[in-house]
Amino acid sequence: MTYPARQEYPRPQLVRDLWLNLNGEWDFELDPTNTGLENNWFAVPSFSQKIQVPFAYQAKLSQVADKTPSNWCWYSRKFAIPSQMRGKQIILHFGAVDYRAWVYVNGKMVGNHEGGSTAFSFDITPYLCEGEQLLTLRVHDPVCDETTPRGKQSWTGESHGIWYTPTTGVWQTVWLEAVDKVHLTKVHFTPDVDNGTVTIDAYVAGEFKDITLDVDITFKGEQIVQSSMRTKETHIRAVFDLFRGKIFNGSFHQGGMLWHPNNPNLFDITLRLTTDSLVDEVTSYFGLRKVHTENGMVYINNYPFYQKLVLDQGYWPEGLLTAPTDEDFKKDIELTKEMGFNGARKHQKVEDPRFLYWADKLGFIVWGECPSVPYYSPTAVGNLTREWLEIIERDYNHPCIITWVPFNESWGIPQVAYDTQQQAHTLGLYYMIKSLDTTRLVISNDGWELTTTDICAIHSYNHGAKDDIRQHEYYKESLSTAEKFLKSKILHRQAYANGYKHQGEPIIFTEFGGIAYKVDGDAGWGYTTVQSPEGLVAEYKRIMDAVSASQCLHGYCYTQLTDVEQEVNGLLAYDRKPKCDPAKIREINDAIR
Repeated sequence: MTYPARQEYPRPQLVRDLWLNLNGEWDFELDPTNTGLENNWFAVPSFSQKIQVPFAYQAKLSQVADKTPSNWCWYSRKFAIPSQMRGKQIILHFGAVDYRAWVYVNGKMVGNHEGGSTAFSFDITPYLCEGEQLLTLRVHDPVCDETTPRGKQSWTGESHGIWYTPTTGVWQTVWLEAVDKVHLTKVHFTPDVDNGTVTIDAYVAGEFKDITLDVDITFKGEQIVQSSMRTKETHIRAVFDLFRGKIFNGSFHQGGMLWHPNNPNLFDITLRLTTDSLVDEVTSYFGLRKVHTENGMVYINNYPFYQKLVLDQGYWPEGLLTAPTDEDFKKDIELTKEMGFNGARKHQKVEDPRFLYWADKLGFIVWGECPSVPYYSPTAVGNLTREWLEIIERDYNHPCIITWVPFNESWGIPQVAYDTQQQAHTLGLYYMIKSLDTTRLVISNDGWELTTTDICAIHSYNHGAKDDIRQHEYYKESLSTAEKFLKSKILHRQAYANGYKHQGEPIIFTEFGGIAYKVDGDAGWGYTTVQSPEGLVAEYKRIMDAVSASQCLHGYCYTQLTDVEQEVNGLLAYDRKPKCDPAKIREINDAIR
């Protein structure tokens, strides 16, 4: 199957009219001996292959579909600046390039970026010439480097166990944007549910004597705010009253103006910058949403909220980490909600902003995670920290994200149970994220060996096979109370690292299940196995009955949404076909709490 190049607007939180999508066919070359730079490929590219951007060369939809490991590769294409964009500053955007990227325009290096999961951009105006432009990209993605955040990507080039086909190079949209010299670079929206306000932090680039920022906020077509501010500052902060004295606008978690999974209300906003004339206009949106913990529970908008999550690794058979179409993001969320889940933990992946956009629109909780590094070192600490700084910067405004997960199962911190240096790394990221974002919860080490954390997140696949009554009873008993759950070591791992203990934070069962059902009969694996759709439903119910009976759990995250390559433990097959009637899974989920 072939798909047209991804053409949807790639940055839904900051939209402008003047832009050009650069997805589609590019020239491409693997460079396994790293000789491209000395051979001036950046200036005179003569590449032998074609690739469909934004798909990694290992993916079928790239039309290269080559899984040969190569630490280096090159891209190039030509483009023209549309007439309506001429005379402005031209910004070149990359949604994500794994892992290091050097960007050249007309043979000159514009800049470089390190980090495989987040967006970056360059002002390429000084490098443009008359007529056609040449864009070249050099990529370094070290296959075996244990200091880079790689998550589930195999270091052998082959998929095996819980490790999947690697993603190298461009895997999200490449695009151009035209702006005035004076323009908004970013806008952050910070909601305050208790006071019914939103704080807007707008940042302006360029030189000016003074400037006016006009703000128009609407809710379901009704104008809520119309404001104009004159300033000389490049950082503009303003607080706006959204309830306007009407307390009932925010008093009910499923009504009023608040964002909630059951009622995902969003405010639309337009921001305009004016000097002597209009220099910039952007549209965006935000949600008025509060998350906090209290009395061992997670609250959304001051009401207890039981989370029914599913582990979602965000892989597709033909696109790997890149969804074939924007509609696929929406379809995944709709299928998940159809089965009675209210959110997902995006596992070992920073998801495309388009997925987050649909989660915002459809009312879907997201736990944001980052690919882990495999090993601990000062270099790895720096790489992971830099990635998280950019994640928070990019995704701060999405109301769907309620939790950040910087570590998973002690990956990259293998001695965290007793090593105070590695414990300090978890604390450093925990407090750094909290210092940048006060609107969300942070988990120090999802799975076990937790340090300071907002949620006690525990993993266990010790449910046993359906005929292993003794193991099942042990599993059910281990979930029954907080004391028993926190003492039941998994893989000889303790719940908290040495020197740390449970402080009353909510306990959520964040990985379990993994029931394998091989629909097509191919080889694959899971934690227990069934042979039919009816068997899958029965086994799911058996496991979830133990979760439902627990007196200590305030939510769960079932493994997992879809099959991924050799893993066949999804509720959906890899192609998203349900393995059983979704209504039967929903009936089981709906019965919990």
